[in-house]
Amino acid sequence: MSVVAEFTIPADAFALEHTFETAPDATVEIERLATHSREWVMPFLWVTSDDLEVVERALEADPDVEEVRTLNVTDDIGYFNVRWSEEVQQLIDEVVDQHGIVQEAEAKDGRWYLKLKFVSESVLEEFQAYFRRQNRTFELQRLYRGIEPKERRYDLTPEQREVLTTAQEMGYFEVPRETQIEELAAELDISTNSVSQRLRRATDNLVRNTLTVSTPSGLPDAN
Repeated sequence: MSVVAEFTIPADAFALEHTFETAPDATVEIERLATHSREWVMPFLWVTSDDLEVVERALEADPDVEEVRTLNVTDDIGYFNVRWSEEVQQLIDEVVDQHGIVQEAEAKDGRWYLKLKFVSESVLEEFQAYFRRQNRTFELQRLYRGIEPKERRYDLTPEQREVLTTAQEMGYFEVPRETQIEELAAELDISTNSVSQRLRRATDNLVRNTLTVSTPSGLPDAN
């Protein structure tokens, strides 16, 4: 059965160390393509920064990048196409060679957060061994089976998913609201305080895991 591993890796062990040193406020999200071509596994970057001109110059000077093209810049978000250096490309190749898939790759404060899926745990162990042989540091944050419910993908507990879907079905998010928190509590047979807490936690988890670049969280809260 496939396994999913979430790693944190410093930029000097993966990519863009120079860019983060030059533009420390930058956050990076890699847009992955479903392709077997080594050059097109991680070719596009979404970058958020207060000064994208500094980011662009940093990317151009970064030894981990062979070539960079600015595709679009809007306010504080830039969209870049990069061709990685051979050293970075070899790491990407190792993931592909181990039958791995890069599901997520994000970076902030000079540290990468990678979510990789492998066909088996033994293959994951081979990749970890390769990383160690390269004297590259990393921390395994979380490991779980590749088949998971949708709520796990966004760090939602079953209770949080239930309160969100019930609220949506009963019109709680409509304008104006079609139901009140007391009615949700009655429907779910829990207190209004519990409904409020679950809604806040569920919304926070959804935002963190869909709209922001953040460190991988631990297991979901009990509520």
